[in-house]
Amino acid sequence: MSIGNVLARPRADRFLANLGWLGSAQLVNRVFRLATTVVLARLLSPTDYGLAAIVLTTNEFVTVFTRSGVGQQLIKADEADLLVLADTAYWLNWILCGGLFLIQCAVGLVMGLFYGNQIPAPICAMACIYLVLPFALVQTTLIARENRLKVYAVITAVQLSTDCVLTIIFALLGWGMWAVILPKVLVCPIWVYFNLKECSWRPPKQFTLVNWRQIANFGRHVLGVELLTTLRANVDNLLVAQFLGVQALGIYFFAFNAGLGISMSILGAFSTAIYPFLCEVGNDRVQMNARFVRSLRTAAMVTIPLILLQSGGAPFYVPIVFGQKWVTSGAVPVLILICLSALPRPFAEAASQLLRARNLPHLDLTWNLVFTAILILALLVGSTGGILGVAIAVFATHAVCLPLYTFWAYRRAFA
Repeated sequence: MSIGNVLARPRADRFLANLGWLGSAQLVNRVFRLATTVVLARLLSPTDYGLAAIVLTTNEFVTVFTRSGVGQQLIKADEADLLVLADTAYWLNWILCGGLFLIQCAVGLVMGLFYGNQIPAPICAMACIYLVLPFALVQTTLIARENRLKVYAVITAVQLSTDCVLTIIFALLGWGMWAVILPKVLVCPIWVYFNLKECSWRPPKQFTLVNWRQIANFGRHVLGVELLTTLRANVDNLLVAQFLGVQALGIYFFAFNAGLGISMSILGAFSTAIYPFLCEVGNDRVQMNARFVRSLRTAAMVTIPLILLQSGGAPFYVPIVFGQKWVTSGAVPVLILICLSALPRPFAEAASQLLRARNLPHLDLTWNLVFTAILILALLVGSTGGILGVAIAVFATHAVCLPLYTFWAYRRAFA
């Protein structure tokens, strides 16, 4: 039986059902990631963590171009235009990913000049992911359009849990930072296989770019937002590496992942579920408003207690679970502040998806330009106080700016 076969549900329950599946998948992933983090914390040195952070950060800056809005345009598209746009999207994805493969390999060679000859090989290895993604990018988007997020959840759980198991095995074998890098390449075919299995759409035999401008006009704003989001998610790593060194980056990277990992997993599930949920009502302002408010209530009930519990318990579980060395290195207060910065993030993410569903991605882009500039300025000031100063800057900017953005976006979306 297909993993996508589920009982029919009333539309009112679909968001909660999808969020439940995605949340369950993320819970499974967090269990595996927790085990992985424990193993890596005990086997990898802060320097290994720092080198892995440089590779992953570089890859993330290139990968963001795959989130160019092509998929979200397919989710919003009218049924009559869907097949034509899907064919065009398939070839656009190949053009884009082929270019990204070459770009990341070139960037890896340049990064080697700054951080040593250990860096180019893993960066180029991760670039191979771009040669696999186009085989199933359209399929995974069509699955989301059909609101079959159970399928998305199961595929994600299988892929990421396999990644974690391989990481643990490679770490025990003493592979250093390669234990973090290599599994991400090896699990890509798993993602492709299940998406092809669960979606009947197949790519066209002939090259076509019909109506590519329709995708590009919507996607340019979405891509701009994704670029800025990625910059904000990684600029602190870059500044810590530049001003405080690789070892300090390793401590900060550990605190960031241990403190924000669970919260970002929930945020990812929430973001994936809310966009098709909002788009499903088309231009019905009343229904979209009701769905948006309902999603905010759901996010508050799930995330706030969990984040407060995790941040409050950090002084107790960090030395027990991850080891005493992370306490003596000063990672705990950094972890707490980073964790608390996640409190307003689900609401801001919901506001961002609302603007896209209301066909106002340019407003989302405008806000992200302003917020990114504020965050970078705060990080530059905070870096003078070490990694704790950077963490304070991250917490303060998110705590002040994101609630204001959520309120502003809601007012503009229904103005």
